[in-house]
Amino acid sequence: MPVPSAPFKQAVKKLSEKEKEALILRLVRKDAEAYDTLAFELLDDITLETIFERSSEAIHEIMFTVSGRSLSKALSRGLKKANQEISRYQRITKDRKGEIELHLYLLQLIFDNFTGQFESIYKTFYVATARLVLRTIMLIRKHLHEDYHLEYQDTLNTFLADLNGRSKRRQLPFNLPMEFEVD
Repeated sequence: MPVPSAPFKQAVKKLSEKEKEALILRLVRKDAEAYDTLAFELLDDITLETIFERSSEAIHEIMFTVSGRSLSKALSRGLKKANQEISRYQRITKDRKGEIELHLYLLQLIFDNFTGQFESIYKTFYVATARLVLRTIMLIRKHLHEDYHLEYQDTLNTFLADLNGRSKRRQLPFNLPMEFEVD
């Protein structure tokens, strides 16, 4: 994102209210994310919960409508799209806890429905899932209080145990911890 320069800020301040309104409306017509961000900031009926629900429904839809010749590859593409939806949620709301909750929701969907694809000849889905678990652990440690570490410990340890129990663990280009350790 570009940082507005001083002359740009002065030019915006000189605009009349009508010109500012027209400029904002033109911007939100062209950019859906800008629309969602402004709607979240300005409208009372669009809350954090509604955006969270919308994102979780989108993630569910993405993961359960993947298709292709290789389900493992299709799930990898779906996982990438789901991660993009989570990033979009975070950019709109700036809510780190919600971002982590969406990561855990996505992981729960994967471990409840798609673990059979970990044994596919293609390792991309397994590696992408392992990276998602590591990213979730990193986000929890970096952005949440230690009390939340205990709340998420059992869930993450279940995910790690499943991933570490697979034969593809040795093919990972990074080290996967055996368990989520609380500091």
